[in-house]
Amino acid sequence: MCKYNVHNKSFSWGCDKKYRLADFFDQWWDIYKQSPRQFITAEQYKAVNAMRVCRTEALGVDHYACSDCGEITRVYHSCKNRFCPTCSWFETKKWAEWLKQEMLSLPHRHTVMTLPHQLNELIKENGSLLLSALMRSAAGTIKEWMNHKYNLRPGIISVLHTFGEKKDFHVHVHMIVSWGGISNVDKSLQYIKGEYVNYDFLKKKFRQKFNNELFTLFDKGVLKHHFSTRNDFARFIRQINRKKWILKLEPPMNIPTQVIRYVGRYSKRACLSEYKITKIEGEYISFRYKDNKTKDINNKPVERELRLNYRDFFPRLLQHVPLKHFRLVRYYGVYSNRSVVAQEYLYKEDGPPNEIIAGNWEKQQEEKTGINPLICEHCNKRKIYLYTTILSSMGVNKFKRPELSHEKIPDKQVA
Repeated sequence: MCKYNVHNKSFSWGCDKKYRLADFFDQWWDIYKQSPRQFITAEQYKAVNAMRVCRTEALGVDHYACSDCGEITRVYHSCKNRFCPTCSWFETKKWAEWLKQEMLSLPHRHTVMTLPHQLNELIKENGSLLLSALMRSAAGTIKEWMNHKYNLRPGIISVLHTFGEKKDFHVHVHMIVSWGGISNVDKSLQYIKGEYVNYDFLKKKFRQKFNNELFTLFDKGVLKHHFSTRNDFARFIRQINRKKWILKLEPPMNIPTQVIRYVGRYSKRACLSEYKITKIEGEYISFRYKDNKTKDINNKPVERELRLNYRDFFPRLLQHVPLKHFRLVRYYGVYSNRSVVAQEYLYKEDGPPNEIIAGNWEKQQEEKTGINPLICEHCNKRKIYLYTTILSSMGVNKFKRPELSHEKIPDKQVA
């Protein structure tokens, strides 16, 4: 038996952040949706509702207890919505670790291609049509350039973002590009020597490919717009093209640590990290952001704070809720069909796989906090699953989950 006295306290294993975005929505969402600044779509309603009940009794709570001292741990269920800032961390870590085993054993470069802001209204009106065109154009630019210059097929992982640092509408695509690829001549794996890139050439090529997509959609009559003639549309595009389009290509990174850090940072994460929320006061929320136009003495962006009323904050944030069935992460080049890549060309890590990152929720929490939530801190024994409760309009329903317990599942009952 445990040498300690029976413990009556229990622990809720959920969020460890100072501020929760869901709390701010709980305060003001029901008021805001009665007279919203912008139309609220079904996907936006779904995302907000999921986030508000994430890790609450409404989604379910698993109860675990130490058989010796009786200490109880409550594990709250997650919503797994792509917009939820709490769920995105866990899913991103799993995906990044899986991806590392599927990448070519080559350096990779982080690449960003951005659309001019003058196209924002056209993009909002057409949604997935133009967002998909952007991802095709960006990846196609790199694929065709590498094929022509080096006679190689690269691997490309693309991640779409619609938000900037201040959560305004800023459409761009992040890509992890293999700095080398599979030779078209002898199918060997080759890397590219040096870092030199003709940026002006790539910018023009990216602009041309996206413009071709725009005019193809316009000529097919599927592009939603307000232009009366094709000449008016062409005049609008020429005006945008007077300035160079933005393309950034960072130095090659070695596998695995550098690449995975970038993959995690720019992949499936939520639009706003709750760790960046600095204050919630009444109708106002404040969060940190990087001012990329102002640099410090180390040439790094200065960090500032933005304070917004909920009536300004909600529409600004909700415009980044992923569109229904839209794939934010896409694979191009040899990564689009990894079955054709020889296994000896893929990265192989020495030692056993990283189970802490790739494993289940319990191992994730241990890696994040240093504490296994299901090991009793007094007795050092593994806690036993008791039951699950869900709060509904009829009260608290108690039941046993078959995947966690081999005991017979009792009928749902009010606790």
